[in-house]
Amino acid sequence: MDRRQLEYFLAIVQTGGFTSASRRLRVAQPSLSQAIRSLERDLGTPLFDRLGRGVGLTAAGEALVRPAKQVLRDFATARASVESVIGLTGGRLDIVALTTLAVDPLAGLIGRFRLDHERVDVRVDDPEHDDAVTGMVLNGDCELGLAESRGTAEGLDHLRLPDQEFFAVLPPGTGGEPDSPIPVAALANRPLVSTPEGTAMRTLVDRELSVCGTPPRVAVETTHRAAIVPLVLAGAGATVLPARLAEDAAVRGAVVVPTTPPLVHGAVMMWRSGQLSPAAKAFVDLARPVCAG
Repeated sequence: MDRRQLEYFLAIVQTGGFTSASRRLRVAQPSLSQAIRSLERDLGTPLFDRLGRGVGLTAAGEALVRPAKQVLRDFATARASVESVIGLTGGRLDIVALTTLAVDPLAGLIGRFRLDHERVDVRVDDPEHDDAVTGMVLNGDCELGLAESRGTAEGLDHLRLPDQEFFAVLPPGTGGEPDSPIPVAALANRPLVSTPEGTAMRTLVDRELSVCGTPPRVAVETTHRAAIVPLVLAGAGATVLPARLAEDAAVRGAVVVPTTPPLVHGAVMMWRSGQLSPAAKAFVDLARPVCAG
């Protein structure tokens, strides 16, 4: 078993077939097929079920996906560790973050990181919920993850991020005293705009705005996160957003007020226990003073 075989294996998993994987890898399909047959001989079991034009994973193939991703990440870390002797001269840092945390504090941290390491590319994935963040870090899809601090899984280290306060964001012209807090119960009785059940934002809305066991009324449900503020501005309903996003909504005309009691949530940056790549280590070190503050 070698790195090339694992790269080919994961490409087939990600694209769903040998033909599409060979195009992505720019490798002749016979060479790709031969490499997979060799890998299957080494392991003593088939990894794929051939299903017409596509393929499906066998139980053995399913079991190989996660360690294969980690092996490839370990190869990248080993190379980057050697290159770090002469400085961070390239490579890529993969991060997964909930939308609210991607806006703040992640955006600011990435900006500062890029000023110091302009040749390191950064990719940020957008998950649906906290569990997806944990899974992508554990699986090796991303090296760092930002999520709510409701406990981290075994095998992960973490750094606590500054708490986030969420604010009520109401349609323009909503009555009441400016900056006067709105009771959570009153907000829960308003028509709300949110994302579908199972997403991080909807989980927060359902958890925090449920009053006496009665779920809040989500009048408009959308998978388009970018449409939430425009929907509020159009009068479709209210929502809750963290400070940075709420400030942007206020500039566009929304009425933004705190809640009583305040809606405050903790957050963490997480990574797999063990050695970080030089880029990830530099990023975590950059974040430590922010977290300490």
